[in-house]
Amino acid sequence: MASGLVALLDDVAAIAKLAAASLDDIGAAAGKAGSKAVGVVVDDAAVTPRYVTGLTPDRELPIIARIAAGSLRNKLLILLPAALLLSSFAPWAVTPLLMMGGAYLCFEGAEKVIEAFGGHHSAEEHVATTDPATLEKEQVSGAIRTDLILSAEIMAIALAEVATTPVLTRAGVLIAVGVAITIGVYGVVALIVKMDDIGLHLARKPATRTIGTALVRGMPVVMRWLSIIGTAAMVWVGGGILVHGVESFGLHEPAGTIHHLSEVAGHAAPVASGLAAWLVTALGSGIVGLIVGAAIVPLVHLAGKLRR
Repeated sequence: MASGLVALLDDVAAIAKLAAASLDDIGAAAGKAGSKAVGVVVDDAAVTPRYVTGLTPDRELPIIARIAAGSLRNKLLILLPAALLLSSFAPWAVTPLLMMGGAYLCFEGAEKVIEAFGGHHSAEEHVATTDPATLEKEQVSGAIRTDLILSAEIMAIALAEVATTPVLTRAGVLIAVGVAITIGVYGVVALIVKMDDIGLHLARKPATRTIGTALVRGMPVVMRWLSIIGTAAMVWVGGGILVHGVESFGLHEPAGTIHHLSEVAGHAAPVASGLAAWLVTALGSGIVGLIVGAAIVPLVHLAGKLRR
């Protein structure tokens, strides 16, 4: 009896050690995979604040919470099972699906650029002519759709880092990366959109009045620039997905030209070679994304007219 209990405890201890080792492996892999996806995470954080434009301050945090919940659903209920199934049974389908998502990002970004130059109705006019409840619903739906594409890119990057690991390790890493990035991104977004309220609170106190006033006056400018960066992020991330996708199918242009120009820029700026190379790569991807998106916009609008 005692020997049986000791054997059982030994088995439990062995299982616990194995589980701890697996968790350590998942944690290490998740950290590595998350660091690879940091560029898309920055883009995600830049894109999201524009979806609270035109809404009352008391609805900002609830809307961000709804978008964050939608982002978690995207990652855990849609992308996680899809990534595991595709990586196990149809790895060839991952790139074409990502390219479709990249084309959608290019379309959204290019449409915003065209609107900014007066090609269609502006976002401000739409905000002014839409009731708050409908506007909120549209903003949340649009944010969650865009998040699906950005989250797919994040999950694909994470999956590439653990593609050869057992399926349970892959699942654990994708869950860890998805949850951590969602909390991080939308925590930062919530802080950004409420920074003016924080500034107003600080401005009421004599000791912090200068800082508070600077925040209140500066945040509209910051939000305006974040909206511009968010639109640019859609174009360059979408373009980057398309460039890498085309390259993976054996077509080395325009990826080869962008890579060559980024190397030239890096050598020309030895003090900040990494930044210079990244800027050229982002610019090249953005040009590709803008061209593709601008080609898609009239087709989508024509399809909408025909459907109506």
